[in-house]
Amino acid sequence: MPSTRGARPAPKPVKMKLRKGDRVQVLSGKDRGQTGTIMRVLPKVNKVIVDGVNVAKRHQRQTQVRIKGGIIDKDMPIAAAAVAIICSKDGPTRVAYDVNAEGKKIRVCNKCREEL
Repeated sequence: MPSTRGARPAPKPVKMKLRKGDRVQVLSGKDRGQTGTIMRVLPKVNKVIVDGVNVAKRHQRQTQVRIKGGIIDKDMPIAAAAVAIICSKDGPTRVAYDVNAEGKKIRVCNKCREEL
């Protein structure tokens, strides 16, 4: 019987209400209040990468692919719960779901019920 001591099961992907290209505002952390566009969604770890938010300095070595080495700014993941999508009327809000006239499930603003 193989030993499973110390082994962790892989996390299950989470159903995320945020999508690539959404305009969001950071609700908590060192970048609170900043806005940006979602560049990438990471459902396995329930995080998103927002352009210009949670930036870290990264030391990169020069390789054949990357001609120039040095210190670069890299956008790091931020928890999906720490960001809220921006509604055109209400500002930052959570995402809710509604069914439209054709019976299709759509994302709506949780405050004004306007389609996002």
